[in-house]
Amino acid sequence: MNEEKKFHKHSVVIEKREKTTVTGILDVISFDEELVIAETEMGVILLKGENLHVNKIDLDKGDLDIDGKIISLVYEEKGTSGKSSSIFDKIFK
Repeated sequence: MNEEKKFHKHSVVIEKREKTTVTGILDVISFDEELVIAETEMGVILLKGENLHVNKIDLDKGDLDIDGKIISLVYEEKGTSGKSSSIFDKIFK
């Protein structure tokens, strides 16, 4: 599977903190009502919120649509060293 996927540029649109659209998605790692973790072309993105509901995941197009109140959005940079200070270590502690 050496085939590199080509997507539109990465973007995040949050409408009134209630509807979120993310493009440039490579994979959805995890999601529940409080946290969505996805790999994007710009690194791993974490969307924290309340009553989050993933309406659409289209990995062929690289699109992700989420409803629910967004409280925070954080990126972990690509190529981050495996140090214990990574976001994943903080989340799953």
